Amino acid sequence: MGVVNVTPDSFSDGGRWLDPGAAVAHGLELVAAGADLLDVGGESTRPGASAVDAAEERARIEPVIARLVAEAGVPVSVDTAKRVVAAAALDSGAVIVNDVSAGRFDPALLPLVAERGAGIVLMHMLGEPRTMQDDPRYDDVVREVGDFLVERADAARAAGVADAAIALDPGIGFGKTTEHNLDLLAHLDTLVERVGLPVVVGTSRKRFIGRVLSDVGGETGEPPADRRDDGTLGTVVWAAECGARVVRVHDAHAAARAVDLLDLLETVEAA
Repeated sequence: MGVVNVTPDSFSDGGRWLDPGAAVAHGLELVAAGADLLDVGGESTRPGASAVDAAEERARIEPVIARLVAEAGVPVSVDTAKRVVAAAALDSGAVIVNDVSAGRFDPALLPLVAERGAGIVLMHMLGEPRTMQDDPRYDDVVREVGDFLVERADAARAAGVADAAIALDPGIGFGKTTEHNLDLLAHLDTLVERVGLPVVVGTSRKRFIGRVLSDVGGETGEPPADRRDDGTLGTVVWAAECGARVVRVHDAHAAARAVDLLDLLETVEAA
């Protein structure tokens, strides 16, 4: 899943793709590099980001989604927690809603997904984006995230969403410390087995990777977002090996090649 941020303030590439033409060109580049689907977002969900009203979010994403649907040749997802934005994206040709709130912020979103026959990615987040990193605490992060994902999958089913349309995301970096993120990744196979639905993992360029690279990887200081792709690649391979069905990334070329090689090795092993 290639990331297309149509925002001025995303942590990794804020502002680079705010112009619709630049965003479309970037999406097409991601597909050429190996992305199997594109995730278009018009509101940053980084810690401390400012909220965006629905009208502005729609204005940012609608022209980009419409053109990518027409030109990219891969499914397009919209990254939003708002029903009105999701509806506009689906009208423009998107087929998946990627909701960081897992349907909690807007109760009308899950019924919309069911009505339209769209896919839904339900993500775990502690709190909301503006405050999620203030002081995240868990007694058992793997169990609690698993509990949440199972409950939200049940909520989607109750709204009429089919099992085949549901994917779950443990929300790496969303209301978690570095230790929480590492614990979730270390036990990702357990989480995948427990939830029984496709799992999406988004680690790309997140701050915990910079901290790990700084602490144990020999980096001098914490590397900025655009210098965390090597660490990201390690988590991509790990997630795929643990059973994740989708990895959400900024650098599609490296991730796609790594996953292709992993697939080949598993084929040889099984032969």
